[in-house]
Amino acid sequence: MSPIILLSFLVVYFAILLAVSYFTSKDSSDNSTFFVANRNAKWYMVAFGMIGTALSGVTFISVPGDVGNTPGGMSDPNNFSYFQFVIGNAIGFVIIAYVLLPLYYRMNLTSIYTYLEERLGHKSYKSGAMIFLISRTIGSAFRLYLVAIVLQRYIFDAWNVPFILTVAVCLLLIWLYTNKGGLKTIIITDTLQTTFLLLAVILSIYFMADGLGLTVFEAFEKVKDSSYSKIFVWENLLGDTRHFWKHIIGGAFVTIAMTGLDQDLMQKNLSMKTIGEAQKNMMTFTSIFIVINLFFLAVGALLYFYADANGIKLADLGKSDYLYPEIALRHLSLLPGIIFMMGLTAATFATTDSALTALTTSYCVDFLNFNKKENPNDPKLVKQRNFVHLGFSIVMLLVILLFHWINDESVVSAIFKIAGYTYGPLLGLFSFGILTKRRVNDNLVPLICVISPLLIFLLNQYVLPHTAYKIGFELIVYNGLITYLLLLITSPGRVEGKIAGSK
Repeated sequence: MSPIILLSFLVVYFAILLAVSYFTSKDSSDNSTFFVANRNAKWYMVAFGMIGTALSGVTFISVPGDVGNTPGGMSDPNNFSYFQFVIGNAIGFVIIAYVLLPLYYRMNLTSIYTYLEERLGHKSYKSGAMIFLISRTIGSAFRLYLVAIVLQRYIFDAWNVPFILTVAVCLLLIWLYTNKGGLKTIIITDTLQTTFLLLAVILSIYFMADGLGLTVFEAFEKVKDSSYSKIFVWENLLGDTRHFWKHIIGGAFVTIAMTGLDQDLMQKNLSMKTIGEAQKNMMTFTSIFIVINLFFLAVGALLYFYADANGIKLADLGKSDYLYPEIALRHLSLLPGIIFMMGLTAATFATTDSALTALTTSYCVDFLNFNKKENPNDPKLVKQRNFVHLGFSIVMLLVILLFHWINDESVVSAIFKIAGYTYGPLLGLFSFGILTKRRVNDNLVPLICVISPLLIFLLNQYVLPHTAYKIGFELIVYNGLITYLLLLITSPGRVEGKIAGSK
């Protein structure tokens, strides 16, 4: 696969996104358009576009690549066990639709963290918003970094382009097409990018099957009958991180915390006219999300079949994340390579553009108090928002360069996991506000939000390794529970009067 062909595709791809940005923002580029798309978005477009945001470029290459990893040995691979986590995700999406979204709509929120100020207090509010800013910045930078490495390896290394330039150009292009239209533009571009993503997955299955001399139906039968396709893990509850209940509980609470309590995906839900439309959006999105993850797992199994049939050794690639791009870009024909790059680019930039918009919205509303201004669409505030948007693009560039400078995958992955730990306090804060009628000691909340992830990190690093219990995705549940208990222990008493957000 020629790098010049792949680069030409990327140029055309971004030209389309810039054209969409121009047409969606030429009539209006004020703050209402940027933050909530004038609360006039179509639920079916948001539902479809959210798939691209929820499935990052890391998911695109890591979920298929991980199918061949066998923590239980080849006799017990259970490598579709990730689908248990997806089922947990689906449960979490239902809880978001029928518990959190009604709360957000009753309070007519732009930033979901405004709830914390009205229910718990000013410092609780700022703590929640800061947790989001830090976590989403690190998380989005990590995802873009891993995909930028793939782009660098298979395209830009051919011309000795510096890594910093590769990342800077990517972020500049994202900034250009989101700067004016914000969420209104992203709803359209995410719809396009999700279309590209779905086409890439479906066509990858077709071309992989063709390369193995199979029809698509024969390929699915081969996957179904293989050792890869076992989903459910019922044995060894304590010692296996892939156990059914760990994945189900972890999947549900990871979704509640990292989607329902995250400004990024919730911002899209708040762009619709009514709660009914927002709920239809979430349930439609959930259905598509389940199906597309099954397709990703099928792609993974076919990748390993293809690798075995063609003598491609994972050990020669370094890690499983490189298997999908290696086969698509160096072993299949031109069209499958372009389709792979289309899907990878769509998944990556749908996640990053959405994150930059959400970070800008949260900072402008939660720290610059745009929602409390007499005219939030004042041209001076619009200009200020543009600078904030540019500022977060620069911050993300610096974080990615930090990852590259560290150049140690285990350290970089640890930083990403630590960012994931910080969603636990958000889970604890919102749970305390919704499930109890008690006040918090607002002055202690920032300290509690630091202590809780630190305790769970120390527990996971230094205590659990010496026990039979292996912690998995359910870590976030314990993290949130510690926050909840600390808030309860330090609570000065019950709330007097009506609780914010209650009917």
